[in-house]
Amino acid sequence: MKIRIGFGSCGIAAGAKKVTDKFSQILAEKNLNIDVSVTGCIGMCFYEPIVDIIDDNGVFTYAKVTPSMVEEIIEQHIINGQPIQEHIVSTTQQPYPELKNQVRIVLKNCGIINPEKIEDYTENDGYKALNKVVNEMTPETVIEEIKLSGLRGRGGAGFPTWFKWDAARKSKGSEKYVVCNADEGDPGAFMDRSVLEGDPHAVLEGMAIAGYAMDANYGFIYCRAEYPLAIERLKIAIQQARDKNYLGKNILGSGFDFDIVIKTGAGAFVCGEETALIASLEGERGMPRLKPPFPAQSGYFGKPTNINNVETFANVPWIFINGGAAFAAYGTKTSKGTKVFALAGKIKNGGLVEVPMGMTLREVIYGIGGGIKQDNEFKAVQMGGPSGGCIPRALLDTPVDYESINQTGAIMGSGGMVVMDEETCMVDMARFFLDFTCKESCGKCTYCRIGTKRMLEILDRIVVGEGKSEDLETLQILCTSIRDGSLCGLGATAPNPVLTTIRYFKDEYLAHIVDKKCPAKQCKPLLTYTIVAETCIGCTLCAQKCPAGAITGELKKVHEIDQQKCIKCGNCVTVCKTKSIAVE
Repeated sequence: MKIRIGFGSCGIAAGAKKVTDKFSQILAEKNLNIDVSVTGCIGMCFYEPIVDIIDDNGVFTYAKVTPSMVEEIIEQHIINGQPIQEHIVSTTQQPYPELKNQVRIVLKNCGIINPEKIEDYTENDGYKALNKVVNEMTPETVIEEIKLSGLRGRGGAGFPTWFKWDAARKSKGSEKYVVCNADEGDPGAFMDRSVLEGDPHAVLEGMAIAGYAMDANYGFIYCRAEYPLAIERLKIAIQQARDKNYLGKNILGSGFDFDIVIKTGAGAFVCGEETALIASLEGERGMPRLKPPFPAQSGYFGKPTNINNVETFANVPWIFINGGAAFAAYGTKTSKGTKVFALAGKIKNGGLVEVPMGMTLREVIYGIGGGIKQDNEFKAVQMGGPSGGCIPRALLDTPVDYESINQTGAIMGSGGMVVMDEETCMVDMARFFLDFTCKESCGKCTYCRIGTKRMLEILDRIVVGEGKSEDLETLQILCTSIRDGSLCGLGATAPNPVLTTIRYFKDEYLAHIVDKKCPAKQCKPLLTYTIVAETCIGCTLCAQKCPAGAITGELKKVHEIDQQKCIKCGNCVTVCKTKSIAVE
């Protein structure tokens, strides 16, 4: 028998450490010699803390486990052999229903293996692909297999992986480098973090194969400092791989040398752009430069360099074990394989999912994500992070592939999906994302540095009721100028949230500008709170809880709100038992 506890960042934040300590304590008290192992996130973040009890009858998964539940689980399930059905969400016979339509390639080991034990990885075909590549294949045939698979970069642009590898291989130079971009900075995105926490060896193996294909002997993983658990598990994995000769000199007796080091980034969003990332690796301020030359010709200290993100590298071992054609069998004609998405926002089942390319947004959000919280109406989904766009309800049946998503005005990005419901103000949402990109601009080029600031100033005015009739036209002119004139992808895509919200939710902009109203009732300066006389019972609760003293009235008589004093905090709405506060 074995106990396995989800110990990714989401599990730890939900209380997995306390649950683990409680299991260890009670097992010791009862003299039960049972292995308590940790694992990464299986993707069902909304169920955390998750505990698997593995016995002769299979795997039994308990959800939302608290320390107070531990003794009951040990007593009834482990000692008496009676699983507690009311707390179980998955078994070997009836696995998670959320996994039904998923295809797990990148996430196949996440939530299953102990990421801190290389033996768990090798028992699940780990490093077999590397052994096959370095001892049975030539660099040219490796690149051909990646080409056959149709794997495109999962970091955002979707550039063909084989082409980048081939360009680096053909570049002249005795020193070449492989870089893993783990600088995941999109609000609401946590795909790369979860893979590094749950299956770090897959990334190391994919990088080593890439190094062999392009004749590189050195690799870097550029990971932001906000991911301490991912960095710690990477350090453990790298040392274990060196000890087993999967990294270092003469890998597996093949004569191929390759090693990896970790570079911790300071959290600048712009360092997700490859030339800014290289500058940071070199010890310089992370600022993009013009291309060409591309990194494949002149990258790290002027040497040929290939950069892919975490998810791209994590696909590589599976491709060489199962074949490029098997990978290409998933997805669409131009977007092959699977894609990992982080579901966040107003969605019931928030977490990680991995689906074949071509599945529709509706199937992902409703079929796997469980729909909208509190069964509210779906309004939009933000894809591609702060540089992406908002896709409305009318386009819910859009297939998830690079070309289809681009046609909506959004981008695939690294895989964040922020779901919004009817209570989301799309103008304020565009302002939120533009505020992020404005602050994260490196400031090198005028269009991005000043243009995004001017746009943000306009949006700031609109959400407080000071919008002007010409603002929409001005915003669109600025969007076009910034998109066409910016040096790197950050500036070129920064206007996307504004462009797509104007395109699909223009009526909300007009309501803010012309009517001075927020249809979603979220922009406080545009709201008016009044008391409905017909239903007010004069209980005085609203007056007691009003921090501004704006509500007056006698007991059991209709109260009034002084609009001059009202600070629009919403406390009155929260405490009113008869729902007599009208918000307009």
